[in-house]
Amino acid sequence: MKVNFFATCLCDTVKAEVAKKSVVLLEQLGCEIIFPEKQGCCGQPSLNSGYIEDSKPAMKNLIAAFEENDHPIVTPAGSCAASIKRYPEYLASEPEWAARAQKVADRLFELTQFIVNELGVENVGARLKGRAVYHPSCSLIRKLGVREEPLRLLANVEGLEMVPIKNQETCCGFGGTFSVKMSEISGEMVKEKVHHISAA
Repeated sequence: MKVNFFATCLCDTVKAEVAKKSVVLLEQLGCEIIFPEKQGCCGQPSLNSGYIEDSKPAMKNLIAAFEENDHPIVTPAGSCAASIKRYPEYLASEPEWAARAQKVADRLFELTQFIVNELGVENVGARLKGRAVYHPSCSLIRKLGVREEPLRLLANVEGLEMVPIKNQETCCGFGGTFSVKMSEISGEMVKEKVHHISAA
């Protein structure tokens, strides 16, 4: 299966290994990776800050970049996927662009969602001996509705024991620009999350 890979700014600038390993994983699962070179930022930081109009050039650039073909688009970043899913809403005053945005959004999948639901794979052959906790991000569970897919993949990691924590689905306090604008509140939220993880 041919798949477009959306790397995101986070992977491009901070977490390059996440992008590289996502590509390797998809290739091991039989995907042929296409990387549209015109892709750029999805506009999430400015969108989260309320600068919708200023974000439109970035949104339109991304839409055009992924219109080169009709193959699925996969990204390891749930928050970026959630932003793109809202493009039709943001571009509602421009019906032609809203329609184009919808077509792109319909082909876009978060990595675990794609692996489990589209490829039908729940065991990727991973091995990791030890105990771990899982923090479901707000973007995954609240914005994308991706709740079970990561857990199914983790349940099939050989040697890994998953440990539940108190208030598992409580926000960690990051929330993109929220952690910058409301840093004190964000800090207290992450302290609580870390406390629950440490207790387990």
